[in-house]
Amino acid sequence: MVARARRLPFAFASLGLALAAVIVGSAADLASPLPYTTTPAFPGFTVEQPLAIVTPPGETNRLFLIEKRGRIVIVPDLTRPTREVFLDISDRLGTNRDGELGLLALAFHPQYRSKRQFYVWYTQFTGTGREAHGTSRLARFLTAASNPNVADPASEQLLIVQPDEASNHNGGELLFGPDGYLYLSIGDEGAYNDLFENSQRLTKDLFAGILRLDVDQRPGNLPPNPHPAVQPGTYLVPRDNPFVGATRFLGEPVDPARVRTEFWAVGLRNVWRMAFDAATGHLWAADVGQKSAEEINLIVRGGNYGWNHREGQGRGPRAGPAGATFLEPVWDYPRTDGFSVTGGFVYRGMRYPDLDGHYLFADYVSGRVWALRPDGDRRVTADRVRQIAQVPAVTSFGRDPRTGEILIASFTAGVLRLVAAAATP
Repeated sequence: MVARARRLPFAFASLGLALAAVIVGSAADLASPLPYTTTPAFPGFTVEQPLAIVTPPGETNRLFLIEKRGRIVIVPDLTRPTREVFLDISDRLGTNRDGELGLLALAFHPQYRSKRQFYVWYTQFTGTGREAHGTSRLARFLTAASNPNVADPASEQLLIVQPDEASNHNGGELLFGPDGYLYLSIGDEGAYNDLFENSQRLTKDLFAGILRLDVDQRPGNLPPNPHPAVQPGTYLVPRDNPFVGATRFLGEPVDPARVRTEFWAVGLRNVWRMAFDAATGHLWAADVGQKSAEEINLIVRGGNYGWNHREGQGRGPRAGPAGATFLEPVWDYPRTDGFSVTGGFVYRGMRYPDLDGHYLFADYVSGRVWALRPDGDRRVTADRVRQIAQVPAVTSFGRDPRTGEILIASFTAGVLRLVAAAATP
């Protein structure tokens, strides 16, 4: 049960809280009061099993919240927070919506105001245990032309429908980068020890990495190589993606006509949340580990982060090819600190100068929230990482669009605001 709880943060909330109680009670925690705590972001506002906090580009007074079981909830006016349903696709998730399944990610197009386009990543699954099967789906929707606070559920356009044999490790982040391309994190398909052998495979399926897609189909970009998951004519591959035209991978020949050229980075087990730093353009990602380490990675073009041959700085479940080199994480932590990492973002706000330029992240199971002070693109030392708060079941971080200040989605506690401990009663 513990190993399974670590695969994706929200799978076993009750187990996570129980383990958190054990870890939080350590002498070190009790000896050092933490500088930050949380308060309800919107008192009296209810949200069920929140997974993400998103705002369309350029907006300052609306907030969108993903509910795991298939709804996107909107707060139309943050000065008077009320709950409205923007989109409900719960009927499209199949008969199994438990564990690591559900509506997982949301991204608004950079020209959302004029195009009304937004993208979601969700699972459609039936069955349990060995009978579980389904698909992970990337879809585009449109906001209703007559009402900016309601989506058109009939506008769905599928881009990727990836068959999936396990219910866990579905990844689950969507971001538009500074380049205007859509980035999608996908896990290794699930089970244990990369059972389906998707990692370190460039010519198989769309698993165990981060994709970079051109959803606007710009002139000069390329059609993806044929694959059952690809919905033809819905996106292009940027011509500068790192594996376009690849003929070798890990020292072995590959057929460039079969290479999944959508990959931007590979060798990732199950990235749960990633974010671009607006000041540097760096892409930060948190990769959930299996049994020895949770990773924080800086994602670079063509980077191979080692799974399933590596986990953190140590050896993974499968021996790697002789002479292969992989990128090390910027930071990794052992099971004594937590069991399932949740990625955040680099804080660039004004309210808390001591956090400026720090990457914030958490562990879903232990409840620890950390601030990491980057050292360029190098691996950091322990003195650059400190625990700043204790929050149960963190599934993501977000920003208040009015101020840029820090919001936290907790699977069990709703939407919270991070505040200095001295500022609370």
